[in-house]
This record gives sequence, structure tokens and C-alpha cells, in this order.
Amino acid sequence: QVQLAESGGGLVQAGGSLTLSCAASGSIFSIYSMGWSRQPPGKRRDLVAAITSAGRTNYADSVKGRFTISRDNAKNTVYLQMNSLKPEDTAVYYCYRNTNGIINWGKGTLVTVSS
Repeated sequence: QVQLAESGGGLVQAGGSLTLSCAASGSIFSIYSMGWSRQPPGKRRDLVAAITSAGRTNYADSVKGRFTISRDNAKNTVYLQMNSLKPEDTAVYYCYRNTNGIINWGKGTLVTVSS
């Protein structure tokens, strides 16, 4: 059973940057697609960014050009670099692993962007 542990959330002013990390334990990390989703207060959880085992990336339109997802297979870790943060980026950010459509979630880390 994989365990995913997010870190790096916090409070930041609009225009600032944060980097989230997600450390995975368990099975071979490099063969899985990984990603980040977020859930703003009172709203549904939506995809933010994803990265395949081959390193192909995909982003939500709302974060394109501002967020970058990357992975370090040697460290079993996936990252989300977030720049030019906006108040509407405030949410709990969840790391996930996609195993042929089966999703494992981390517990989330809160990002708050003040205006």
C-alpha cells in the first residue's frame, strides 16, 4: 500500500511562490503517473497538474505558465513549483498516484494566498 506525504504548504502573499513536495513510500515510484489536485474551501477537488512515468506533463488552464510539476524518481518525490500565486489558488493541495485509473491520495497540505 502506497503512502503519500505532502509538505510545503503555508501562507504566502499574492504574487509569491511556494514549492510543494510529495514523498511516496511503497511500490516502485518511477513507473506510476503522479499528480496534484486541489480543493478550495466549499468547492470540489480538481486536477492541478499531472506527470507521467515518462515525464509528460499536463496542467489545468488556470495554472498554466505559473505552476510546474516535476519528479525525482531517485527520491520517490513529486514536486509542484507554484509561482505568481493568486488568492484563488487558496486550497488544500493533494498529491495522488494513478495506477491504471486507481487513485491513491495523500492527506493534503493547505496553501493560503493572501491578497
